Amino acid sequence: MKNWAFVSDFDGTISNQDFYCLVIEKYFPAGRDLFKKWKAQELLDIDFLKTVFSSIHQSEEQIIKDILSLPIDDYVPTFIRKVQEQNGDFFVLSAGTDYYIYHLLEKHEITNVKIFSNEGFFREKNIHLNIDETHRHYSKRYGIDKSKVIKELKKEYDTVYFIGDSEPDSHPAQYADLTFAKNGLQELLKEKNIPFVPVETFKEVEAYLISKGVLNS
Repeated sequence: MKNWAFVSDFDGTISNQDFYCLVIEKYFPAGRDLFKKWKAQELLDIDFLKTVFSSIHQSEEQIIKDILSLPIDDYVPTFIRKVQEQNGDFFVLSAGTDYYIYHLLEKHEITNVKIFSNEGFFREKNIHLNIDETHRHYSKRYGIDKSKVIKELKKEYDTVYFIGDSEPDSHPAQYADLTFAKNGLQELLKEKNIPFVPVETFKEVEAYLISKGVLNS
């Protein structure tokens, strides 16, 4: 068994804004009504994202420019390097798409990070998702079942830490050894009686792990 792993959601956790929000704001105003239907559970998460991502209608150059404009938690690159330097592996686990995650990690010179997410690709001025229903991580609702990924990693690592910020993260949180929760995830975990450490930034995560002797200062 390997020592430990740190698994992070992407949108709203590493990034400060969800990519779908940027798309709706800039290119797809009708997405606001779609967002309400999704939140009312009238629409599956993956169907909501497919519709939003296929409603951009811009060149790939412009889409990449928009992706690179997404702000992230400034401390993330430093935190990831510290995890990797101190015998931990870092993973990104996202119910969005790897298409924009790869671009943002490259921009911030983040390397040696495996991404578990829905495969995305550019075609005809939009981003499309390639969902494989036969994949071992498949989820009808999210495209990727985050819980399955965490449970799989727990077979490889002695300890698996997880951080997330929203509803899709409430499911894997119950399988991680310890969950750090941002934003709306905190209330969701309280309702489910799942223990968590409340945080707003990766700097706070680092401070907690240092206090527990997981990381050196």
